Amino acid sequence: MNIIAFKHFSFDDESAITAWAVRQGHTLYVLTPSDLESYPNSDAFDMLVILGGPMSVYEEERYPWLVEEKRFVRRCIDEGKPVLGICLGAQMLSDVLGGTVYRNDRKEIGWHEINRTADRHPSLENLPETFVSYQWHGDTFTLPEGATRLAYSEACGIQAFAYGDNVLALQFHLETTPACIDEMLNTWSSEIVDAPFIQHPSAIVAQADRSKTSHAMLCGILERLATTVGAV
Repeated sequence: MNIIAFKHFSFDDESAITAWAVRQGHTLYVLTPSDLESYPNSDAFDMLVILGGPMSVYEEERYPWLVEEKRFVRRCIDEGKPVLGICLGAQMLSDVLGGTVYRNDRKEIGWHEINRTADRHPSLENLPETFVSYQWHGDTFTLPEGATRLAYSEACGIQAFAYGDNVLALQFHLETTPACIDEMLNTWSSEIVDAPFIQHPSAIVAQADRSKTSHAMLCGILERLATTVGAV
């Protein structure tokens, strides 16, 4: 199976996804939307992963490449391909499905508790009812019509939603590695302020080993989404 991952900033770390793909015998192609002159043909890939980024999906004037990326994502959904959106990717899925993305009144930065809703979805079968994941976001979004809310946190009412069996949006970062966390804390240190849902860097780094558990949860999600290839 061929998988495309959209990467939106240089030090994002897709290694957990790459490791899963290698173990499963899949091929992962990492593309940077801002550098693309054209997007892949539908027959060139089977699954799409949209990673995070520091931009907002509504900043099309500042990042004009967002227009084509969103058009491509919508096409993937319409064609029934499995699509996983993470953070910016989740917000993009809300946007292209008719939801609204906007600035939340509080940022979440650090390791925060997430609760599943009563609604079930096959892709989240391996996740406990309550778990902790890394977060770094200031935007949030509304639930698109026809979507199912799957998770929430104290600071963010929608942490995950599904649109059918093959489209999944995750606001949280199960893919994050300790190295990426260190770089985020260094590069975006100005965002670390005294606020209820922003943890001190020392508290964030002290919990970096949680990434091992996060990667295991992510692998389960990817594996279940992969089973939907060709289902639509």
